[in-house]
Amino acid sequence: MFSVEKSGLPEIQVTGLAWRHEVCQQVFEEAAVDCGRALAAWSDSRSGRGAGMQVGFPKFKKKNGVTPSFRLRNRHSKRGVPSIRVGDGGRPRSVSLPGIGQLAVQDDTRRLRRMIANGRAKILFATVTRQAGRWWIALNIEAANLHPAHMHSPREPSDSGGWVGLDRGLSTFVVAASEDGTEVARIADAPKALARRLGRQRRLSKSLSRKQKGSQNRKAAAAKLGRHHYRVANARRHFLHQVSNTLVKTHDRLVIEDLNVSGMLRNHRLARAISDAGWTDFARMLKYKQQWRGGTVTVADRWYASSKLCSACGLANGELTLADRTFTCSCGYSVDRDLNAAINLARWGEANYNCHLEPRTPKQRGRATNARRPDGADRHPACAGETIRDEAGTNVHAASVA
Repeated sequence: MFSVEKSGLPEIQVTGLAWRHEVCQQVFEEAAVDCGRALAAWSDSRSGRGAGMQVGFPKFKKKNGVTPSFRLRNRHSKRGVPSIRVGDGGRPRSVSLPGIGQLAVQDDTRRLRRMIANGRAKILFATVTRQAGRWWIALNIEAANLHPAHMHSPREPSDSGGWVGLDRGLSTFVVAASEDGTEVARIADAPKALARRLGRQRRLSKSLSRKQKGSQNRKAAAAKLGRHHYRVANARRHFLHQVSNTLVKTHDRLVIEDLNVSGMLRNHRLARAISDAGWTDFARMLKYKQQWRGGTVTVADRWYASSKLCSACGLANGELTLADRTFTCSCGYSVDRDLNAAINLARWGEANYNCHLEPRTPKQRGRATNARRPDGADRHPACAGETIRDEAGTNVHAASVA
């Protein structure tokens, strides 16, 4: 806006967000990039090009009620100094961010600093969020591959064995078995983080509902409830990491079933237990960790009745219910229900071994779906404020700010 003084000289006056000069410009750029992605996802969902569930129109982020966060890119100056630095100025437990400065963190950064110094890691982004009353810094890092000693030995193309089936359940979290019927692992002591802390969660929720809206007591009660939810999520995530690490380190070929978790959650009697089990996160961890180690994780067909097929004769037991924990076949074979499903999954992986190696073509196993390039992708490889392909990363490490 322009204003004219008494002398007749025009003067520019800044209106709107007067504090925007105090914030790094990358915050606004990354917010615009996220908005563009949300609009593209909404447009693809309406036209039918997007996969998965329907996506609604993007909503404005409220000041209260959502997790406050912002993202910064790691740019390099002309001298080659990165804008995001770890352990700068002789302070090992610190992270330097552009526009903010050096922040003290609680976690140890020795391993990350060593990888950066050896050229085995490069920081791409830094996301600052506030969760459970604390500020957290998540660094998006592009790291080198694992050491060959930590990777699985390559197999011969003719080797179709070595598959291990994983059957996920509620009473027993996971049962692993090979195709010859040997039980490899059985994890039955799942923490069930939500079920164990449900009483405390109810008390905190009732305490929050009794507080007056807008009061300081309500804010304190909401923060206490948020910390409780964060502890529950951490306990569940820690257990999933432990189980997935154990399975990935010991087996290079895993088979899991394609569970319709979103459909199962419609059963109100089992929805809480299914959500507390974390089946989807467990499958996601298995996939990317096995990829790091050079292994294979395949997903069996959703309509493959692994629990109802007899692993001895192959007949299907259509009368099997969820209450039956022992599988009994008309041939006289009787075995644990979860173990029987794991054996069938392992044999499914061995039987479909060629499908994992050969590409899908119109003449082999159905039609192939080709990826469609967006319009103008060859003319504009990167949008304004968007990360280029060379800066893409996959791993995220979080550190809490002290």
